[in-house]
Amino acid sequence: GVRFTGVNILDELTSKVTLGVGLGLLVGKFVGVSLFTAIAIKLGIGKLPNNTTWHHIFGVALLAGVGFTVALFITTLAFRDPEIINMAKTGVFAGSFLAGALGYTYLRFFTKPIETTSIDDLESAE
Repeated sequence: GVRFTGVNILDELTSKVTLGVGLGLLVGKFVGVSLFTAIAIKLGIGKLPNNTTWHHIFGVALLAGVGFTVALFITTLAFRDPEIINMAKTGVFAGSFLAGALGYTYLRFFTKPIETTSIDDLESAE
């Protein structure tokens, strides 16, 4: 876990390690997912699914920044100093929270629900 005992939370959230890890999750995942999706489509390797827009891709790319397990594991491998590990973990939690909040908000306001067919409709069509 992350311990905030005797720690100034504002200092913790604004440390270079916390900001680097948090922004790395948020910006890095967004750019990576968006860019490589665009490259795959341009090269003809893939295509967007039916009823999927770039707004869906951007929203999901933001949500990709929600990553705890590997990011937390890597912090313990990358750093030895417990204080820096704590800052990195804070960055993981802050970045993941922001990614989730921004992804949800983006999808909520920039996309409309996709029409779906219920199981009952499928069974009655047979």
